[in-house]
Amino acid sequence: MLDGQPLARPGRPPRRCIQVAGLDGGRITVVTRQGQQDRGWWSVRVELLGGGPSGDLWPRPGRVFAVSSTHTFHTFAEAIDDAFARWDRSHLHEFSLPKLNKTVTEFRYTDDVDQARELDADALALGELLDPGDEFGYIFDLGDNWRHHCVVDGNEIDPEKVLGVVPERPLPYWGWGVIPDAYGRLFDGDDGETPIPDPPHEPWPWANAPEPTITTQHCPGQYTRIISLGVNPDEDI
Repeated sequence: MLDGQPLARPGRPPRRCIQVAGLDGGRITVVTRQGQQDRGWWSVRVELLGGGPSGDLWPRPGRVFAVSSTHTFHTFAEAIDDAFARWDRSHLHEFSLPKLNKTVTEFRYTDDVDQARELDADALALGELLDPGDEFGYIFDLGDNWRHHCVVDGNEIDPEKVLGVVPERPLPYWGWGVIPDAYGRLFDGDDGETPIPDPPHEPWPWANAPEPTITTQHCPGQYTRIISLGVNPDEDI
């Protein structure tokens, strides 16, 4: 049945159909699931591919989230932005779902919604559009294009065993990597021209400190790469 009524299927969560207007004035039906409380909690791996002044990142920083299938896409976006240290939230975000050829975005902040292709991040839960094992994308700031690769693990998790609690919102429980500043600022007052200030004391960090073992290569807006010193980055390790 259409227009929000469930479609019962033996052995599967009930489904509902959402109809949106097509560009030609016709109707397009998107089939989603209901009863998300039965789909449990998922582990979702999110890696930051790059964006903004950092360019492409290597190694890619990442976080692993415990996420309920009932959490909305908007709620998950906020959790990702928290975990990746975004302090300026005055930017749009969107998810890309290649399996459905759809994007999930914030209808409340835009007037030019393409209803044939875009779905509402506030209205839809992850479990309505995703399945264990799915891969999808997330972009924060559609101008600077901070791109993320997301993967839903194939197995459900028990949040009490993984986290010790059942959180109200998605929560990261594992992570790695260096999180870049959204504007490429390395210190307070960094305007892209002022030299990096000296440390507050000399010697720094302390006398007889060991030699560094890694270094960062950075070409603004192109790439940021961390490599081990003494290793040729162009050779296979």
